[in-house]
Amino acid sequence: MKTKINKTNAVRLLDKAKIDYELIPYEVDENDLAAAHVAAQLEENIEQVFKTLVLHGDRGGYFVCVIPGDHELDLKVAAKASGNKKADLIPMKELLPITGYIRGGCSPIGMKKEFPTFIHESCLKFEYIYISAGVRGLQIRLNPKDLITYTRATLIS
Repeated sequence: MKTKINKTNAVRLLDKAKIDYELIPYEVDENDLAAAHVAAQLEENIEQVFKTLVLHGDRGGYFVCVIPGDHELDLKVAAKASGNKKADLIPMKELLPITGYIRGGCSPIGMKKEFPTFIHESCLKFEYIYISAGVRGLQIRLNPKDLITYTRATLIS
């Protein structure tokens, strides 16, 4: 019996934009929300499982970085790319009110507001990547070029 997957806001927006994607459910471990766990559950290369991080810059306000699961975000690179002198990850308690998403289920698509988005250029090495569908336990598999186009993202290295 096939489990019905409820469409998230991110998925509805992809449908509306007529972007091809595949929804991939995975087993959530509330004690391990790391991208490495998600990649293991998907049996995929961690370099193709991207995490979405929300930051606040000292000049430009909020912005989003989408980076491979095995990377640590370089705050100086993120700040410079976004036109800020300094940038920090937003506090966890601010994630839901600002984006509409929770930790482990934050998607670069369908946030409460559109924020400038920066995606690591390594995504272009792959035919498809994974991003959160907007809830824990569900990933979107899509062509990175479609994600870049849809979010009007800037590539960063």
